[in-house]
Amino acid sequence: MIKIAPSLLAADFSKMGEEIVCVENAGADLLHIDVMDGSFVPNITIGSPVIASLKRISKLKFDVHLMIKNPERHLEAFVEAGADMITVHVEGNYHLHRLIQQIKGYGVKAAVAINPSTPLSSIEWILEDLDMILIMSVNPGFGGQEYIEFTTRKIKDARKMIDAKGLKVDIEVDGGINTNNIHKVVKAGANVIVSGSTIFSAPDRKSIIRELRERALNG
Repeated sequence: MIKIAPSLLAADFSKMGEEIVCVENAGADLLHIDVMDGSFVPNITIGSPVIASLKRISKLKFDVHLMIKNPERHLEAFVEAGADMITVHVEGNYHLHRLIQQIKGYGVKAAVAINPSTPLSSIEWILEDLDMILIMSVNPGFGGQEYIEFTTRKIKDARKMIDAKGLKVDIEVDGGINTNNIHKVVKAGANVIVSGSTIFSAPDRKSIIRELRERALNG
């Protein structure tokens, strides 16, 4: 099953609540929330208090992507705010296996993100502990970037690695995905698709989400 996850980063922040309700009613499967601290990545976005307020108005699963330094200090706050899944980066300077166990210890799903130039070998030994891997198809920090073509091969290799181990680990892809390239991303092995500008810039969110699903399967 293909899951569509609108990226909140592309929403109109002046009416964030309305934007979330809109994509929820339009058929989104989950909401991708980028948390940036201006240090791990150049941009600054939102924190746990905002997520907590948004959770009160939405029944969507919250897929919280932490692009921050020292995420272990903030896990509890994001769980309490309503995160259903927490994603951390393999590139962070921390004990990754311990961090994944901490996340799962809070009773939420755990995922690891890898940047475009980071090799898959960096997560090979923790795959069994993950619910999902997030393959970044742009360099993280800003929305609206173009899809980096070589990540398609990385998605294929990730799918082979997961299948070879007989695991049920989702592959999420984030960055520059639209109606023109979603099919090749899904064909390569992804099953959770993050899309920001394509969805939030569309006048009819229900139609664009439906089109993304159709293109994902049929090209």
